[in-house]
Amino acid sequence: MKSKSNLFENVQETLSNRLKPWERTMQFWVRAVNVYTSYKFCQIRVKYVKGKEKQERMWEDQHEIAADRIYSLCYDLGGFFLKAAQIIGKPDLAPNAWVKKLVTLCDDAPATPFEAVQFVIEKELERKPNEIFERFERIPIGSASVAQVHRARIKGATSDVAVKVQHPGVQDIMMTDIRNLKTFAAYLQKTDIRFDLVSVVQEMEKQVDYEFDFLREAKSMEKIGEFLKTINKGKPSVIVPRPIWGMITRKVLVMEFIEGTSIMRLGDEMSKRGISPHGKMAMTVKRSILKDLTTAYGQMILKSGFFHADPHPGNILVTKDTKVALLDYGQVKDLPDVLRLGYAGLIMALVSGDPLKIGKSFEELGIRTLTNASDNPIAFKNLAQMMFDTKLPPGVKMASPYGEGSSLNDVPVQSFPEELFFVLRTIQLLRGLSVGMGINYSCAEEWRQMAEEALSSAGRCDKLPI
Repeated sequence: MKSKSNLFENVQETLSNRLKPWERTMQFWVRAVNVYTSYKFCQIRVKYVKGKEKQERMWEDQHEIAADRIYSLCYDLGGFFLKAAQIIGKPDLAPNAWVKKLVTLCDDAPATPFEAVQFVIEKELERKPNEIFERFERIPIGSASVAQVHRARIKGATSDVAVKVQHPGVQDIMMTDIRNLKTFAAYLQKTDIRFDLVSVVQEMEKQVDYEFDFLREAKSMEKIGEFLKTINKGKPSVIVPRPIWGMITRKVLVMEFIEGTSIMRLGDEMSKRGISPHGKMAMTVKRSILKDLTTAYGQMILKSGFFHADPHPGNILVTKDTKVALLDYGQVKDLPDVLRLGYAGLIMALVSGDPLKIGKSFEELGIRTLTNASDNPIAFKNLAQMMFDTKLPPGVKMASPYGEGSSLNDVPVQSFPEELFFVLRTIQLLRGLSVGMGINYSCAEEWRQMAEEALSSAGRCDKLPI
């Protein structure tokens, strides 16, 4: 029988060599080029087909084929591609076929064997799991790109905890993935997508390293939890888990367990209770959830600058009393005041609807476009709204950068500050949630007062765009 140490090393080797760097690189490029060229061929074929309905059917078929290929790429290779699936698998950004496939990867990634999990815990906490825990569930309640989470109970405790355990060897493969994505992003930036994608990937590269330090994550979780309690006078709009100090290392994180339903399965839970997911009561609950999330994010980004930067559906729970819990603080961002206040100014400009004021805010934030606001004001306004507000422009159902009507075609983004990417990503994820719920709302409108207060506190009342 293999020792735990040998098993751990075998798991680590399997993950690290899944595949070896050059094999991963080859697999990625073969599959990515396959998806890319299939879309290019479809783009050519569609031009020779008459009738809008036939063209749409061709695109739907193409999306179905691509969805299977992208899912296989992300699932088979794992690593950073699981995160990529979370980013692009949103109803406002990707075709429905993609969303249906990729959403299942949010917390159902391949898991590390339980014996290896036990070994990691014993090595990190310097005690065997059965010496620490009265009960420890073998099957994880969720597994993602960096780690998996198990439900357990500490000996002598009266409530359960969540135990987050890092996958052995996953850090190396994620860095290989990012290098490949950076090269692919540079190519797409030159040929198809008129946006500074390279800066986006570079910022993601910096942040990924932080995700492997669970001590940092626990401190971030505690800091955000205390901030939201303080600013809301003890009644925060979202629940933040409490870390259990003394049981946290770089690779193991023990925290308060929060009972709830993943927001992805909210519709199913409502149906079980006899509530129509599309009825009036359901919409009231959904609006309340969105309002709580939006309030929390507005406070974090505009009032603090230190915010949870990964609100994908797998990280959001809804409790029995419809409270919202925000999980996973591996990705957080600390915005410098100049960007925090610059974004507050942009919020005010977005609410005003004035493209020239939006243009000035872009300049302040360091966003450079090849087209000025005065040259094409409508496209400029739509671009700003697509990037930094959850409300979709009139007539737009999907904010795809690839679409023929994309604002990026009219207003190419030449350079984009790396540090703003996680604000951009947060907005896109919040919009994805709202579109998935069938609610088109403006976070800029919701945040207007917070933005004004942030600017006022900084002595910038005279610089308010409106």
